[in-house]
Amino acid sequence: MPRDPQRPFVLPDGGVEVLLVRHGSVEHRPLDGSRQSDEVLGAHSDPDLTELGRRQASALATRLRGVPVRGLFVTPLRRTQQTAAPLADELGLEPRVEPDLREVYLGDWEGRLGPHADQATVIRRVFEIGRWDAIPNAEPMEQLSQRVHDGLERIANAGGPGSIVVAVVHGGVVAEACRQVTGSRPFAFLNTENASITRLVRLATGRWELHGFNDVAHLVDVGVSA
Repeated sequence: MPRDPQRPFVLPDGGVEVLLVRHGSVEHRPLDGSRQSDEVLGAHSDPDLTELGRRQASALATRLRGVPVRGLFVTPLRRTQQTAAPLADELGLEPRVEPDLREVYLGDWEGRLGPHADQATVIRRVFEIGRWDAIPNAEPMEQLSQRVHDGLERIANAGGPGSIVVAVVHGGVVAEACRQVTGSRPFAFLNTENASITRLVRLATGRWELHGFNDVAHLVDVGVSA
């Protein structure tokens, strides 16, 4: 019997579905150079979720209730771990840390990127050329690209054929993952909402596909941004 091309999507034999979740809303610090030691992990800014971010995390757990998730992954940064916590409780899974899916490092502007007049010229350049490393001392794009690729492959392998895995990550990582999967221009997928879900599928051949982007249906009652 021929396959019905209009039927709902079913994960192909040997495929792995990866749900990339952007972390919940966090408090943005002013550009005044003052960051407390508990807001930094290594070189990365490491703020906590806001109250809105915690509500988003709870809504995410409700949305994915009953989904047969085989693996749950976070990054070393607290905002991903705090976002994943209600989901981990819901699914009975212990989150595993995948360091290569941490957020892009913004060098001299780490934790202080915002609509500031003295940043405007460089920000325009960042978006013109599609490279975060137009920011002084920011992470080279080639390094970001390689580690996101490696991190995605590791979590897909950890899940194994026929599985679904969830990774709570960062907006820059979601954008880079989607760029790699689709071959789009840089930053085409940058504007993801907090606690949104992006669906990637790795086929048995090793080819990746994008099956959903920036899904926020579960957030209508809690808001999607601070």
